[in-house]
Amino acid sequence: MGVKFYRGCMMTTSALIEPVSLAGLPLTSQFVMAPMTRAQSPCGQPTERTAAYYRRRAENGVGLIITEGVLIDHPSAGHETDVPRMHEAGWRRVTDEVHAAGGKIAAQLWHLGSQREPVDGVLAWTPSAVPEPGRPATHAMAGRDFPVLLDAYARAARAAVSAGFDAVEIHAAHGYLLDEFLWPFTNRRTDRYGTDRAAFPAEVIRAVRAEIPSSMPLIVRFSQFKERDYAARIAETPDELGEILTSFASAGADVLHASQRRFWEPAFEGSPLNLAGWAKRLTGLPSITVGSVGLTRDFVGSGRMTELIERRRRGEYDLIALGRVLLGNPAWVRLADEGRLAEINDYRKTDEDQYW
Repeated sequence: MGVKFYRGCMMTTSALIEPVSLAGLPLTSQFVMAPMTRAQSPCGQPTERTAAYYRRRAENGVGLIITEGVLIDHPSAGHETDVPRMHEAGWRRVTDEVHAAGGKIAAQLWHLGSQREPVDGVLAWTPSAVPEPGRPATHAMAGRDFPVLLDAYARAARAAVSAGFDAVEIHAAHGYLLDEFLWPFTNRRTDRYGTDRAAFPAEVIRAVRAEIPSSMPLIVRFSQFKERDYAARIAETPDELGEILTSFASAGADVLHASQRRFWEPAFEGSPLNLAGWAKRLTGLPSITVGSVGLTRDFVGSGRMTELIERRRRGEYDLIALGRVLLGNPAWVRLADEGRLAEINDYRKTDEDQYW
């Protein structure tokens, strides 16, 4: 294990860049690029710029790329024409570039749920069509809607395999469709999809699992918070969370990606474990932590970095996802490892307008 000095503080960092394996998938490091919507795919088609964008992160120390949300093939899935769809040819260009850089890449499958705008006359599909202030009316899913979406997820998974992806992630976080089934506020159904809020997300997991090789990791991203309600919770206790996540595991999930706003915050009172830590403890599955990692240059030499490293070393979680910091710092992993702090830029909101 290497020892490095940052501003007079001794930091051990080499454990973060050692080759690891995630559910049988070999990775060059424990760093993950978290999915971030970029809306740079005209007519849903990834371009050469998309391929270069992801390759740049892979060749600078990110072991696993998780793509921005890729909309499944159904009119209700999303409204933005520049958000990517699962076009095999376009994504094959991306996966080839990431592989050439020595990285691995997962496709994140996405349905917006109530966050779809009816700009083209198509209503958003939701569990219960719960009215929300300032939001348009939605369609409560019923009858054939469920197998229709299951088929769309399955087709997207097949296409991801054909496009050369190494893994698939199902987006069940942040208040989008699958998360709306998990959240009591938006799921007020009285049928089996309401009495068991994890039932439909688990069906999606099974549908995707059936279409990908048994050796391909299936990741499920979940969260407590929502983009429109940071205080929201799908589970008030570890036991309640365990019921949800055990359902995911039984359906075929291999890895749990626990999204929270700050990785250092405990998920429940009475324990220092964060959300990824609880996911791993409750299911035994490997987990990915994420949340405000490295947003400023000072983070690398701070107590938070030490905490991040030590908690992973103790086995609380397996991989560490980087989000917004990679927008303006494609080489963050390499620069942090080499102690080149002066070359790391603090995250700025304007970074979200960049695509390089």
